[in-house]
Parts: sequence; C-alpha cells; structure tokens
Amino acid sequence: MQITKSPLIIVMIMVLVSVFSASGREPVPGTAVVSLPEVPDYVPPLPHPQEKHKETQLEEVVVTTKMKPKYSKKNNPAVDLMEDIRQSARRQDPDGEPRYSYDKYEKMVLSLNDFDRNSSQWLSKKLNPIEDFIDTAFMTRKPVLNLSFREKFSTRLHSSGPDRRKEVVKGFRSFGADDFIDQDNVQVMLEDVLREVDIYSNDIALMQNRFVSPLSRIAADYYKFYLGDTIPTPLGGKGVELIFVPHNPESFSFNGSLYVDITDRREPFIYKVVMRIPKALNLNFVSNIFVEQTFHRDERGKRHKNRDRMGLELRLVEGIQGFYALRDTYYSGFSFADSPDFADYMDIAGESVNLPDYKSRSDVFWDSARPVPLPAAQENVTHLSQRMNKSKELYWGRKFLNLLVTGYVPTGKPSKVDIGPVNTMISANTIEGARFRVGGMTTADLSKHVFARGYVAYGTKDHKWKYNAELEYSFLPKKKHSREFPMHSVRLESNYNLDMIGLHYLFTNADNVFLSLKRKENTLGTYRLENKLSYIYEHASGLSLTAGLKWERQESTPWMPFVDGYGHWRKRYSQSAFFVDLQYAPGAKFVQTSSYRLPVNMDNWVFRFYHEYAPRGFLGADFTTNKTEFCVKKRFWFSSFGYLDCIVKGAKMWSKVYYPALTWPNANLSYTIQPESYSLMNPMEFASDTYAEWDVTYWLNGLLFNRIPLVNKLKLREVINFKGLWGHLSDRNNPAKNPDLLRFPALSCARPMGATPYMEFSAGIDNILSILRVDYVWRLSYRNTPNAPDSGIRIALHFTF
Repeated sequence: MQITKSPLIIVMIMVLVSVFSASGREPVPGTAVVSLPEVPDYVPPLPHPQEKHKETQLEEVVVTTKMKPKYSKKNNPAVDLMEDIRQSARRQDPDGEPRYSYDKYEKMVLSLNDFDRNSSQWLSKKLNPIEDFIDTAFMTRKPVLNLSFREKFSTRLHSSGPDRRKEVVKGFRSFGADDFIDQDNVQVMLEDVLREVDIYSNDIALMQNRFVSPLSRIAADYYKFYLGDTIPTPLGGKGVELIFVPHNPESFSFNGSLYVDITDRREPFIYKVVMRIPKALNLNFVSNIFVEQTFHRDERGKRHKNRDRMGLELRLVEGIQGFYALRDTYYSGFSFADSPDFADYMDIAGESVNLPDYKSRSDVFWDSARPVPLPAAQENVTHLSQRMNKSKELYWGRKFLNLLVTGYVPTGKPSKVDIGPVNTMISANTIEGARFRVGGMTTADLSKHVFARGYVAYGTKDHKWKYNAELEYSFLPKKKHSREFPMHSVRLESNYNLDMIGLHYLFTNADNVFLSLKRKENTLGTYRLENKLSYIYEHASGLSLTAGLKWERQESTPWMPFVDGYGHWRKRYSQSAFFVDLQYAPGAKFVQTSSYRLPVNMDNWVFRFYHEYAPRGFLGADFTTNKTEFCVKKRFWFSSFGYLDCIVKGAKMWSKVYYPALTWPNANLSYTIQPESYSLMNPMEFASDTYAEWDVTYWLNGLLFNRIPLVNKLKLREVINFKGLWGHLSDRNNPAKNPDLLRFPALSCARPMGATPYMEFSAGIDNILSILRVDYVWRLSYRNTPNAPDSGIRIALHFTF
C-alpha cells in the first residue's frame, strides 16, 4: 500500500508508550455555561501561565448567547483596528533593514499528557522514581510525563539586499525515548510540523497545513473581530484586547486575542498574542494547539519577538494515552550592525550552517545559552533512556518500532550489517510465482567510507536466481549508512532481475508485499542484467549530480520474444550509455531512510534533467542510445482552502532503439494509489519515443465536507486528481514501418497513441478514520480497450495531520 510518511515517524514514536501506558480514564466532569449576549460566539482568552489556578479547574468553558445580533464587518471598529495593524506591520518589520541578526534558543519536549501515576502503575515501576519526569503543561496546567527533550541554540541572520536568511547552529542536543531513531530525521520532521508562527503573514504553516492568520489579507472575511477590555500595556501605555473567532470553526483557523498598544493610534503595536485552534477543527491526531507570543518595540519602532510558546495536545485514537508537545523559544541579542563573519555565513550554501562540534557542547555552554534554567523534570530526561533499557518490554518495544521505521534488522550492538528490507522478503507475481528475497547492507560501524549492500531472490515458478550487488566508496565519512545527505561517492552496481516493461514503481520496491495483489496478470517482462558505475555529488544548495556509465543486457522470455520484421529471432541484445542526471531542489527537506528519501513536503520547486548517450558498438551495444528526460514538481497552497500538487514530465528518444528501450508510460496494476503512474492503463499499452505528461492532485482539506452538518463530525476530506499523457511514436521507432526493429510482443497489444492524450480523473474521500484514502478512478479516453478497466476503486494509506 502506498503510504504518505511525512508525519508517520512522529506517530510511530507516540505509539510505543501509548501501548504500555494507562488508558480509558474518565474525563473530569464539569462544564460551565456563561452568557455574553453582547459578544456572540466569543471564546474567552486562555489564562496566562503565571496566573494562580484554583485546585478545582473546569475542563472547558463554553460561552453561549441568548441573543445573537447580526455580525457585520462594516463600520466595525474592531475590523478597522485589525486593518490598521496590517498597514503598520511593514513599517515595524525589522526584516526591512539591510542587516538584522538575533540569537534564538529553542527547546522541544514530548510528554504523556494528563498523566495520572495512580492509573499507570506499570509504567511507574519501570521508570521509578517516576516523579523525576513529571512536569506541568503550558496553558492547561495538566501534569505531563516528559519522554523526550531536545534543545538548540543558534544565531539567525537576515539580509534584505537581496532577501537572504541563514541560521548558524551553535549547539544542539537531544535525549529521551526517541534516541534510537535517527535524530536528524526527527528534527527535520519537528521543525516542519511545528514551524515558527508568524502572526503577520497571510498563512501560518503549522502541522503541515495552512491556517489563515488573523492578520491575513482575507482576515476580515474569514474571522469575526470584537473589541474587548481596555487594559494598560506592560510599559504603562494604553492597550486594548482585539478578539477574533472564525466564521467556520471546522476550517483551518484560530480563536484568540491580540493585545494591542494603541497609545499612538496611528501606529498600533501588538505586544502579546494568545490563541488556540477551535475544537471542531478538521485536524488529525491533534485536539489542542495553544500559542502565546510576546513582543517589544525598539527605539527605531521595529518589533522583536521576546518569547514564543506553543503547546500541543495529541491523541492517536480515543481510549489510549494522549501526548503533549511543547516548543518554547526565546529571542535575544537583536542587532542591525554588520559583523565580520556575517557575509561569510551568508555565502555558505543551504538554509543553515552547523558549527564544528555543535552536537557535543558542554554543560557550561548550555548553562550560558539558556535564558532560564531548565526545570528539573526536563533536565532529568537525560536519564530516561537508561531506565527504559532496564525494562525488557520497553526495550523490545523500541526494537520493534525501529524495525517499522527503518525496515532493517540490526545484527549486533553496534550493528555492522543490517538485514532487510523486511517488506520485500516475500512477494508474488505472475512470472516468478512466490518470490523470496533476503538482503542486507553494511553500516558505518564497519567502515565510514566503504559500504556494500545487496540481495538474492528466487522465484518458485521461473526457478531463477536474481541478485543485486553494490559497492560504494564515500569521500565523506558517514554516521550510519551510505545514502546519508550529502552524498559524495563512487558507486559500482550489478543487478540481475526481472524488468517489467511499463510497470516501474518509483517510490517503493517492486517486490513490496503490498503490491502482490493486482487487477490482472502480467507477463510482459524480460530478464535484465545491468552494470553501472556512478559518480554522485550533492550540494547543500539543493543541486545534485549523478554521472557515469552503464551497460545492460536484455534477455527475451516466452512472453517477450525478440523477433524483427524479417522473422529473425534473438535471445538477447545489449545497450550502453554515458549518463548525466541533474536535479535542483532548493530548500527541499526530506526524511532519510536507509534506501529512500521521503519528502517532508513538496512546498519547494524540484527540477530534474537527465540525458544519456552512447553510439552503436560502444561496449557491444546493438544500437545508439540518445535520450533526454525532464521533470518539474511543485506544491501550491491556497491558504486554508487546500493545496495543489503538480508534476510535469517529458522525454524524447532521439535515436532508433529496440522496443524495451522506448519511453513507455508507467502503468499501475495494483489496487493501491501509486504516484506518477496510471491506475487503469495496461503495461505497454501505448508505445512512444516522445511524451509529455501531467499529474495534478487537489487536496481540498474538507472545504466541502466541513460545511455539511453531521458529515463534518467525521472529519472527511476531499481529493481530486487529473493526470494525462500525450505520446508520439516516430516512424524510425515504429516496427510496422521499420523491419530492422524488434516487433512488439503479441501479448502486449502495444499501439501508437492517437492525437487524443490518454487521461484519467479520480475523485476520492481522504482521511477516513484519519488514515485511509479511497478514490474512484475514471478512464476518460481510449475507453473500451480490451482487458483494461474503464473505472475502478483504488485505496491508499495516507498519514497526515
């Protein structure tokens, strides 16, 4: 099954302790109902964390009104104030200065939420004394059990001419329950999911979604604004509370208050923000998000953030232990002055620069970097991992979770060789029958520069052994495995396997067990031996280069004979090529696995160019190879109204080649949704040596379902996809017009495409039970093709917030 893995690592981290901790506790009863007829739909501001709380607290305060006067944004002084704040925002923005820098200290804590030690006797015994890790949550003041802690100290640099930003990371460390998972991956995920909230932007990127800011250009239409009490500012000026609530609480929005200094009415200034998400919001796994920010204004009138706190309450499913996540950030050292190393850091490629030894800073460094000392419950997380390892249940639970995340089984401690991937050990297809595969790879514990990986596989039906062998030398020392970013290496590969023409899975292994169930049998495959020598270089700017030489031999099968127009049979043929593969993905972020890179998001542009060439006779090649490919990918956000994923690809074969080397479109015979493939097309259905294709998916994020009573309680989301392909087969590569070429196999029913492109359209329901997507797909052109469906249902696991 195709799985979107962006938030999956965070979900898996949460699963482990949920299984072993108490569940099913009754909620605290008691809900107060207060009437405020003069302020309809008003949600009270959150309490300040420093306020004293009574021993008995209400879980929720619901405000209703006996009379609901009609709300209007016209002649509304609250809306006018919001617009005045927007107008003054640019004048107060320090980013407009030529140089701007500040220090930033950030800590993130993951905890069990609303923790009751009396209901968690088992866990209390395993982590005894458990009081060492019990803390108090920001905003809710609930008891929480800290599980993971990470902190980072950096300097942020900004230059306005041109607009450039850089983070200089001076220190980073993490410890706790997730220390067995790649910490770089976890940090990338957390920084993307829990992005810094910019209240002045139109959209607030959070939990891999887009929330409409209360200061957005559409805020007056999206929110209701009310003026609250007049209050003194921290410096003794005149302030006012500006309250905002969304028109539609199921949409991606906030409730809350802006505390505004209106001493100078012409230049209103926000000195504090307190807000939360609506309870009815269509957001998975998250029941609450609290945000509190404070600002000050300097002598130039520029605003600077003092502190930014965000608290999240998460629950995977009802009935199991919930989680709490805290991101607490302090800002200091604001400066507009130039510094000797400012330009040097700016010239370094990438969004961030890690100083030497940034992960091995001393306790003295951290004591000076922190604006305030750590609470004991957070500092004690350093000892959590040792206590968890003493418990056999928790120890083996962590091992199992690591297997799910990595797909590999370690063979020692430290592991010099890992066995896997486990999801490819057993699979099935028409030609091989049951396929059994075993493989593995070496790790940096054996060598930090020399790596090997490979597998052997056997089919019970074709009785053939297949293999893959890879040897790689990395010029850069690696921490775990050879695929770590950035790569700078030389790789030698040899692979003998089935080559299913027109059926190549781009984002998973072809022998993934979840792909074994197919809508039709497929025997359109050859046996291919490929040897490749590659040079790989990746740059922090997002530019990567892979260049080298490859040679391959294609062997015919009973279903894919090699017969030319004169009736001559061939058992095999050879081809070779020099190749260059260029990709540019500025700012791209991804989760690094042992074999793949999974994009955290598609917000940035991705450009790819590929070309290969070799003349006939080179290394015994039976024909000249000359092919060009390109690809462009991008995600476009429409604020809280969803987003559009766009992929455009094209290719051209400039030379005369045998049919397996043509540019066959990628079919998908499984019942799962596979990216960049066609669900209702058969393999080898359309022959082409030139093609252009598009794949556009619109994720509506509940834009329609959120407005339907009762249906909105299910938190369903809409998804629409439209993809298509235009292809052309020139006379030089058409076997019907060139008898020197190998003829298309009779079983393939291959044909050139007409003037009409091939097109598929699907409409589906996403977020079923928070994890499932179901689409109904229609074939819009070339319908009624033999053995090809005109429509069908396809599914996918889709983990997303």
